Amino acid sequence: MSQKLKHIAIAGNIGAGKTTLTSLLAKHYKWTAQFESVEHNPYLADFYNDMQRWSFNLQIYFLNSRLKQLLEVQNSESTIIQDRTIYEDAHIFAPNLHEMGLMSSRDFENYAHFFKTIKSMVKPPDLMIYLKASIPTLVDQIQRRGREYEDNIRLDYLKRLNEHYNHWVSNYKDGKLLIIDIDNTNFADKPEDFAKVISQIDAEINGLF
Repeated sequence: MSQKLKHIAIAGNIGAGKTTLTSLLAKHYKWTAQFESVEHNPYLADFYNDMQRWSFNLQIYFLNSRLKQLLEVQNSESTIIQDRTIYEDAHIFAPNLHEMGLMSSRDFENYAHFFKTIKSMVKPPDLMIYLKASIPTLVDQIQRRGREYEDNIRLDYLKRLNEHYNHWVSNYKDGKLLIIDIDNTNFADKPEDFAKVISQIDAEINGLF
């Protein structure tokens, strides 16, 4: 059954717990994990210091790295679980930067057309898992992990991202979607919470075939 399942993707705002859940699920199901390259991203620290100057560069970098990941998914024999998706770049981060005046209309339109071209070439995930979290939960988890470049993230930026996420998820029609409420689910520290997540995912996987 699970051989037919090729691609699971985890979506969620900064601090929602995507990387942690990706690691836990990869271990549990023996899936191959694909992580967002945060440590080697040449734009991220510059972006948080000067969003207007670096927003387009950063989004193009993400688009390229995400496309590479999707090509790996399509060419892989094993099931891949992906930490963050190409959809989030296009439907959440880029439009938000544009609305905040941090990406010009010319750059945003160029970016949006580029994404549309890419989307026509790749398949959506077999299962999208969205980690839904409130702002206090996100802030708490961001502070706990203590990444230096995230110290400059503003609260209004996180709030706007959350609004974009909720809008995108409520209109997501590309495939199977599972929403996990992070405010009431601590899968990182509570085995019983992780077990609940597993049973939800099992139900979705069984429903796929």
